[in-house]
Amino acid sequence: MNTGTSLAAARALVVEDDDQIAYLLRFILEREGYRVELANDGRSAMALIGSIEAPALAMLDVMLPHFDGYQLLAAIRGQETWRDVPVLMLTAKSQEKDIVRALDSGADDYLVKPFKPEELRARIKRLVKGRNK
Repeated sequence: MNTGTSLAAARALVVEDDDQIAYLLRFILEREGYRVELANDGRSAMALIGSIEAPALAMLDVMLPHFDGYQLLAAIRGQETWRDVPVLMLTAKSQEKDIVRALDSGADDYLVKPFKPEELRARIKRLVKGRNK
């Protein structure tokens, strides 16, 4: 990341079941200097949430096999060490009620697919910068 801070080793958790989108997210995050932990379903994501050190950022799809993004968000917010991790929900669900539900549940931001890569990068930078103040 080009922020002048030492976040080059920062880790990001990405939970996405679409291989093409997961590849794109990994690519974008790695270009920003993140090491990416990728889970392709809710079960593997839940295992990561319970076993790895809190990342600098979490990106969650909403519609996932086994556990959905809302359940993962609750697990993240329920863990003391993960409580302040910025969470970006990334989903095809674009109705106002879905966005409100995610934000009310503790998400820091919500981006509808398909997304523009530059907008995603800007949102990531804003989220992480806001937590590092």
